[in-house]
Amino acid sequence: MDFETFRRHGRGRHDYARDWKKRTGGKVVGTFCTYVPEEILAAGGVLPVRILGSHEPADDAEPYVFGMFCPFSRDCISQAIRGRYDYLDGTVLAQTCLHIRNTFWSWQKVNPGRFHYYMCFPIKVQSPRAVDYATGEMRAFRAAFEKWLGRPLADAQIRDAIRVCDENRALLEEIYGLRKDPHPPLTGREAMEMVLAGQLMDKREHNQLLRQALAALRTRRLERDPGVRLMIVGSEDDDTEFIGTTEELGCTIVVDEHCTGTRYFLNRTPDDPDPMRALARRYVGKPPCPSRDWDARTRTDRTLQLARDYNVQGALLVQQKFCDPHELDIPAIKSTLERNGIPTLFLEFDVTIPFGQFRTRIEAFLEMIRAEALF
Repeated sequence: MDFETFRRHGRGRHDYARDWKKRTGGKVVGTFCTYVPEEILAAGGVLPVRILGSHEPADDAEPYVFGMFCPFSRDCISQAIRGRYDYLDGTVLAQTCLHIRNTFWSWQKVNPGRFHYYMCFPIKVQSPRAVDYATGEMRAFRAAFEKWLGRPLADAQIRDAIRVCDENRALLEEIYGLRKDPHPPLTGREAMEMVLAGQLMDKREHNQLLRQALAALRTRRLERDPGVRLMIVGSEDDDTEFIGTTEELGCTIVVDEHCTGTRYFLNRTPDDPDPMRALARRYVGKPPCPSRDWDARTRTDRTLQLARDYNVQGALLVQQKFCDPHELDIPAIKSTLERNGIPTLFLEFDVTIPFGQFRTRIEAFLEMIRAEALF
């Protein structure tokens, strides 16, 4: 198994999507959030592609979104301005933070005349009415999508797409489970590249690659010392270069808690005679992002449990600059982890990662953990 395949698909995401359109004749729709039900898009023969930034300065974004918006949102709209996503036939957003919402509205000014859909997904997912509300939104999205496609979708098509997506989630979870080993057979960078590729590729093709990877990982042995076991918690983080460079300092990222990682795949679709309600139950019940966890505050206990399950020795708390939901979320997580003996290091990200500035802080953090392990 060539694990570089996932990296190539991640780096060449636009080439992959354009090639997919050419060889299938299908449409490609960009998604702004992991709460967008990819299954409905896939059931219609459409390729869902997660819209991500490029980690380049977004100097051209200012006329469309405010400069105090998070670097990720500004980077995403910059990619639209530069024509990087000109192959998209539409975009879909599920209700989320203010910054990404405005990026979605601005996207339509850059790329008008295409299919753009805003799903009013419930924010208070802990409400007993959340599933009913989300079911109605799933049906409304399905109807709008069918109108755009020009044909209805059969329930059997949606159930088949659910099956494929749930297989994808199960394979990713099984691969992540291998990282609990004292000597993980893959690095944090490789794991992140696998998850990232799944948000950019046809799920059936990605599943085939994951099955091959899983078979190879069961007997794979890395010739590197795993060093300190770290986790990453916080804002969207698809920067595999940052993860790889961090691991070169003598550690391994063994698990993550962010929306381009575990929050994307760590739950399944429950059985339900109504596929729209089944999807509503899955997405309402998925690991919540901070914008949906104001009342119950479930993220602190869940993050602590992940740290324990993966025998984490320290946590990097990463936050996109100006990200209000995570800025409110991180103090509680920091306190919970540290009370339970897991030290943390807070890092604030901008569009391009100033790793030279981070290096000294991460090295000192790792030395502190190693020193404490001696006592």
